[in-house]
Amino acid sequence: MEDKTKKIVNKGLLQSPELYEYVLETSVYPRELPLLKELRLVTADHPRSVMATAPDSGQFITMLLKLVDAKRTIEIGVFTGYSLLLTALTIPDDGRITAIDMNRQSYEIGLPIIKKAGVEQKINFVESEALPVLDELLGDSDNQESFDFAFVDADKINYATYHERLLKLLKKGGIIVYDNTLWGGTVAMPEESAPERLKAGRNYTIEFNKLLAADARVQVSQIPLGDGITVCRRL
Repeated sequence: MEDKTKKIVNKGLLQSPELYEYVLETSVYPRELPLLKELRLVTADHPRSVMATAPDSGQFITMLLKLVDAKRTIEIGVFTGYSLLLTALTIPDDGRITAIDMNRQSYEIGLPIIKKAGVEQKINFVESEALPVLDELLGDSDNQESFDFAFVDADKINYATYHERLLKLLKKGGIIVYDNTLWGGTVAMPEESAPERLKAGRNYTIEFNKLLAADARVQVSQIPLGDGITVCRRL
């Protein structure tokens, strides 16, 4: 059973906390690697722990990485590195991750655990806004259509712009996973019912979801794991 001494951040959209707990205890926690659990529990003490990748979403991302035999990946938005660590543990020894975040301080919370896992050499952490890094990658023709997988958990206002860059960087058949695409369920609420602090993100997310639904360049599946994730497969 899960260690109850650390609080569990419920990012799920299931109908009850008890049902979400059942999913975690039955199929997620028993298969979560010890170092991932350690990082998750360390992150639970962070005042912004809600930003961390939900463990059920992480489990699904691991499966996607395996299904596409991902070797070269991009991560936009790292926080303490839960999704980064699971990616580094999943890809092969010669795999590489370009990890972009404006806040190295948060990344360094998880860095000792990443080092303990022996996967630091797979990670190129870039402390920066994402768009300049993506543009720099695109400036080298060898990078175009060369990445297998991307995970985006960052500023919602730029999701559509990231999408255009990532489609040029991804191979055909490559996968992009966007986090928070149900935005706490507020995407289905009238705007006046949404909490004030979530309204801006709600509006950006609604528009982005419409954009993905209409994008003939990708196959799309929106999945109610965590705070909602949308999987795009480049056609």
